[in-house]
Amino acid sequence: MSRPEAGGDLSYSSPAGRWAIAATVMGSGIASLDATVVGIALPSIGRDFHVGVASLQWVLTGYLLTLAGLLLLGGALGDRYGRRRVFLVGVVWFALASAVCGLAPNAATLIIARGLQGVGGALLTPGSLAILQASFTPAERSRAIGAWSGFGGLAGAIGPFVGGYLIGSVSWRLIFFINLPLAAAVVAISLRHVPESWDPDAAGRVDAAGGLLVTAGLMGLTYGLIEGPGRGWTSTTVLAALAGGVAALAAFAVVEARERQPLLPFAIFRSRQFSAANLVTFVVYGALGGGLFLLPIELQQVAGYSPIEAGAAFLPITFIMLALSARSGALAARIGPRLQMSAGPLVVAAGVVLLSRVGATGGYLDRVLPAVLVMGLGLAITVAPLTSTVLAAAPTEHAGVASAINNDVARTAGLIAVAVLPAAAGLVGASYLHPAAFAIGFRHAMWMSAAACAAGGVLAVATIRNPEREPAAAEAVPPLGGELHCCLDAPPLRGAEHAAAQA
Repeated sequence: MSRPEAGGDLSYSSPAGRWAIAATVMGSGIASLDATVVGIALPSIGRDFHVGVASLQWVLTGYLLTLAGLLLLGGALGDRYGRRRVFLVGVVWFALASAVCGLAPNAATLIIARGLQGVGGALLTPGSLAILQASFTPAERSRAIGAWSGFGGLAGAIGPFVGGYLIGSVSWRLIFFINLPLAAAVVAISLRHVPESWDPDAAGRVDAAGGLLVTAGLMGLTYGLIEGPGRGWTSTTVLAALAGGVAALAAFAVVEARERQPLLPFAIFRSRQFSAANLVTFVVYGALGGGLFLLPIELQQVAGYSPIEAGAAFLPITFIMLALSARSGALAARIGPRLQMSAGPLVVAAGVVLLSRVGATGGYLDRVLPAVLVMGLGLAITVAPLTSTVLAAAPTEHAGVASAINNDVARTAGLIAVAVLPAAAGLVGASYLHPAAFAIGFRHAMWMSAAACAAGGVLAVATIRNPEREPAAAEAVPPLGGELHCCLDAPPLRGAEHAAAQA
């Protein structure tokens, strides 16, 4: 006999409802902001530990590896054993791993702790929206998710600025320690105000083998790609890692094909539109992930920015996304997504080309600001239609899985790009400590990223199709401002029907 769904009676205007929103915003915020803020801290970490580019890549990819590999498993565990329970386990796990990061005596310890942070992030991230979906009344869900999205966007704008201040004024270690009081607040609020919920249809064992295999596969490939330039591509260790990664991913495909309740239902990819949109996601987000890994280093090591100035440099992107994403989604609903998904990546590519001009000469207003403004505009054009296309192409019963897959595709693309792009641009060893050499490699990397973004636009032209309009479609378009979006590390959500994203 299945358990009944718990919750579902919170109101947006009630104190309990607002406390629940606060808990989910802070919980998901500490996970998403760490990726951005840690990027700003990389030069300081590298100098303190006297390590090269490969170690800095691992500081970032160690987190992304376990997060991307276990995200679907985290959602399945929440559905099966209780979303609040798994969410809280993830928050506590994340906080403990953050403490280890802050206390790390060397780069190896920090990298391992970052991997543990990713495990915590994979447990708590899917639960944040699923909790709101299950806990609020149907009439109040859109408002609750809108508040979650708005406050999340605000956190995305403030986080890098605050993180840059902490790094420059005190130490990079403080960006990890600050997670501890935030996590304690999330736990206290959740235990008091967030009701438990689960999927009454979730039964049987959770596909843990699938989650572990995909994580092992990504780890093997990432290790080989990062260590290949330094150890040599014919190194036994590198070849074994790459072969092991491919084997693990192949085993994952076999396991998922045979699993009765797979983490990744391959049948969903039978939709050409769904597959095409995820391929565009992979190309565009990969290009962005690699470029945004190198940009904070370029700003600090070459252009002479302080950590707080490097953090503030990204603010226009967040503000443009906040202002225009809703309107972009509404426009795509009227005219179809193909035009925006084709033109948007080309605009992003133009912004990345402008970033290649950032160097030792020139100021923020003439070099950095034009680039981030154009990038922000391109992302606002692209992201909402892209996510809407992914979700519209999937069956209604798979809306949550479709969003989770798209989220995972974006994270995996960034992971691989961070592993590949620096070496492809000639940035290896201690090159980030030599401004002139790094500036040359950075310029090459930006052109590669721009080419990849442009390829995403061309791919959209070739593969994305506008759906046939139904007579009532125009009446179904949400009003401007009704579109919901998240920060850059997660695709936007559009309406209450997508509230189960990442579950």
